[in-house]
Amino acid sequence: MSRPHGERRSLVVVGAGPRGTGFLERLAANLPELYGDRPLDLHLVDPHPAGGGRIWRTSQSPLLWMNSQAEDVTMFTDETVTIEGPVRPGPTLAEWAGLDGRTFPSRPQQGAYLRWVYERARAALPAGVTVHEHPTTALRVTGPRDGRQRVWLDGHAVPLTADLVVLALGHLDAHPDRHQRELADFADRHGLVHLPPDFTADTDLSALPAGEPVLVRGFGLAFVDLMVLLTEGRGGSYEEAEGSDRLVYRPSGREPVLHVGSRRGVPYHSKIGYELDGEGPPLPRFFGPAEVDALLAAPGPPDFRRDVWPLVDKELGWAHYHRLFAAHPERTAVAWADFEEKYTAAAPRSAELDALVAAAVPDPADRLDLDALDHPLAGVRYRSADALQDGLRGYIAGDLDRRHDPAHSPDLAVFGAVLSVYGQLLRLGDIGDPGNWWHGFFSYLASGPPGPRLRQLLALSDAGIVRFLGADVTLTTDEERGVFRASSVSLPGEWTEARALVEARLPDPTLERTGSPLLRALYEDGARATDAGLLAVDPDDGRVLGRDGRPHPRHFALGPHTTARAGGAFTRPRTGGFAFRQNDRTARTALALLRDLSCTEPEPEPVPAPVPAPVPAPVPVTAR
Repeated sequence: MSRPHGERRSLVVVGAGPRGTGFLERLAANLPELYGDRPLDLHLVDPHPAGGGRIWRTSQSPLLWMNSQAEDVTMFTDETVTIEGPVRPGPTLAEWAGLDGRTFPSRPQQGAYLRWVYERARAALPAGVTVHEHPTTALRVTGPRDGRQRVWLDGHAVPLTADLVVLALGHLDAHPDRHQRELADFADRHGLVHLPPDFTADTDLSALPAGEPVLVRGFGLAFVDLMVLLTEGRGGSYEEAEGSDRLVYRPSGREPVLHVGSRRGVPYHSKIGYELDGEGPPLPRFFGPAEVDALLAAPGPPDFRRDVWPLVDKELGWAHYHRLFAAHPERTAVAWADFEEKYTAAAPRSAELDALVAAAVPDPADRLDLDALDHPLAGVRYRSADALQDGLRGYIAGDLDRRHDPAHSPDLAVFGAVLSVYGQLLRLGDIGDPGNWWHGFFSYLASGPPGPRLRQLLALSDAGIVRFLGADVTLTTDEERGVFRASSVSLPGEWTEARALVEARLPDPTLERTGSPLLRALYEDGARATDAGLLAVDPDDGRVLGRDGRPHPRHFALGPHTTARAGGAFTRPRTGGFAFRQNDRTARTALALLRDLSCTEPEPEPVPAPVPAPVPAPVPVTAR
């Protein structure tokens, strides 16, 4: 028995940034088919502006860029996306903003695009849908599994009543772990500066004084933002060097000196600066639906290193060698047909496979070695700090050259394979990767900074504003001297001291330490977290899984805090759109459930508001 046609149902979406906006677009596209003209209250809860949300708000510094080119960013489905709902094409960021497609837009420009997408999606909703925006924080969701839910909001005594709740929270703050608390306590005792993992654009960097050394752990995109804000953001500028393709940095005198290192000791690989001519490798080949089906059918959850990584390694190798033989046959020693047959038959990561590649590809530089890629400074030792600076400058310049040279087009083929792999991994949900190694490796290999940023990094190194620490950085505290100290295996026996430490990375999206009171309460109420701390969701439709493995009939979740997080922040046009598939499937499941809800469902009894965990303030980022 269905509810009366005129009775209003209620859907609450927590998070109205890019993921919430993408879900809203798919909701609007699927409503006419699955829900008709029935009335619906749609509540959007987010303390930040809808569309861009926190990360892409238009009020941030225009010095901060996207790490995607304008032509590679779309919020709209196209003919390559496999979805049940209708395809609704729309402009890329470049087309909408009238930008050169090869430029890297500022984040405020992307925020303006996202706001327009949000407004377009909202305008596409049928007349029976009433949208309510709540510019505040959701604190908790309560209610029986088989009944309507209550969503408690900060500053509101009466909760929202929801038939279904969709969490699209995006990137979140986190409470510091024990190590970060110990560092903060040390900084407090000695009057030092300690900036924990945070969103760099939100961090108060005024506590970092001009000319003083600053230890920086992390060499990814958060470091790039830090570098920009402490150099150009403090009045410095760049000029083209006469007779060279290098830049020259003109300091303002207000910059600190950044001593940066990480596990790998090098920055993320530059974005690739050319297009793949001709057809790319046929993908997937060795890690596709059949392999994922077999992993899902196996008893027990998969172990990433044992069960998944060998297949991924072979898939990426297939893309690399397919392109090498097709585009650069002069660098190979056997016929492709013979190589393909033997490569297909060889076991992943085996001596047989290594021997085949060695015989077929004479130059080791043309072979794909993912372990070497992950440890670029393994075994490399420098005799002095100056030699280390020269060595790292050479490495970065070499990476820039390679990533802009079509002679190395197998790199771009591997990039496409990495995206294909990510799409398959989404079906597995929890992939048994406790340290989130795969996500970090993906970011390092395929989601690095624009090439111009690494040119700036080289100029800052030449100017002495950035100093490289090397790989496997060790950080210690010196109680007697009251300083932080850092060393690395790249420069044995040498230590760098500073009175300031910056953790240049995002907070880990773990349920146990999340800064979101809603997610923390969800975890305390029985939602399952993976070993890596992510919220476990059904990879098919995004429903939140309990510790007993059952999907919650009323709770959905999408985004980086879940096991179904897609690779990359945004979708490239005509690449299949993994996030689009997730959004479409979740929207269709939610609409079908709303349509079919029983009219016998009891209304929730009025109850006092729960006492939620306090809304966390931004992680402290000022001098201690």
